[in-house]
Amino acid sequence: MQSAEIELKFPVHDLARLQSRLPGLGFQLDTARTFEQNTLYDTPSRALRESKQILRLRCYGALWTLTHKRQADPSANPAAVRYKIRIETETHLDDGPALGAILEQLGYAPVFRYEKFRTEWSQATSTIEGPLFTGAAYPAEVSMASPSRHLVIDETPIGNYAELEGPPAWIDDTLARLGVDPATCLTDSYGRLFLAWKQRTGSSAEHLTFDRISIPPVLQPALT
Repeated sequence: MQSAEIELKFPVHDLARLQSRLPGLGFQLDTARTFEQNTLYDTPSRALRESKQILRLRCYGALWTLTHKRQADPSANPAAVRYKIRIETETHLDDGPALGAILEQLGYAPVFRYEKFRTEWSQATSTIEGPLFTGAAYPAEVSMASPSRHLVIDETPIGNYAELEGPPAWIDDTLARLGVDPATCLTDSYGRLFLAWKQRTGSSAEHLTFDRISIPPVLQPALT
């Protein structure tokens, strides 16, 4: 399935407070806190990174997913640059490790791994209030975007973040209702956040995983 992904991240300093407010704002819990592992694949020359694409194999609980993402064309609407916009093609898998082996046989290699605990919330509304982008029409590649509205909370080894995904007018309204300063919002991937964290801390970790980064025991994934 292919769709447009429009989102913004913001750091979360009080997880309990944020989650306690969500039901009152019309959100429902879709998936409770679940461990997630991600592996990005690329060619030896990093061709995907150079063309600003990603190829990701994800295990979320027991669900395996393969995702390809590429940039939407921002030239159709300069206002779009405030949001992270990607064209996403995704499919579920029965056997993630087998697909990983196939990718390696085709010349791709795992280049970055990152882990987190993710909690998923959604909000169902019947209409999109306000324009998608101020003073302009939808960019062509985004005009068929899903009207779904999601908030996910990610607990990572380098900090906690929330992501709002949906129409920009809804994202802006939700930020205001949550009291989040738009100036604190981010469009960076977890890979870029990890590199910035490494620069600040001097860490030698190569992957954003719980076994490579020291974190409080309460956040460690349960071993089975």
